[in-house]
Amino acid sequence: MMRIYCKSKLHKVKVTAVDLDYDGSIEIDTRLMEAADIEPWEQVQVVNLENGNRIWTYVIPGKEDSGIIALKGPAARTAMVGDRVIVISYVYATSEEWQYREPLTVIVDGKNKILDIK
Repeated sequence: MMRIYCKSKLHKVKVTAVDLDYDGSIEIDTRLMEAADIEPWEQVQVVNLENGNRIWTYVIPGKEDSGIIALKGPAARTAMVGDRVIVISYVYATSEEWQYREPLTVIVDGKNKILDIK
């Protein structure tokens, strides 16, 4: 049986931009994507710690080391610049495939620079 597991998360990253005039997605610094094992165009859930909004969208790669976390299109309505969000990626796996794994958690500072990966 396949189950859905939390694969990784970007923990408490700050939203750096919102852009309503876009098709819709979240742009993420490629250094952060790599650290969290998130691929371009991968589906993610974005959870806003400031207002409780939860959305599903896909990831667009942003400039490396820019710290960018930009919600675009309709997703831009769910947060304001400066809001802290958690970006969660998931994976389908069997219990046997996942039994010895744990999700990656990328911890950042106030400018979305990586402090630790757990």
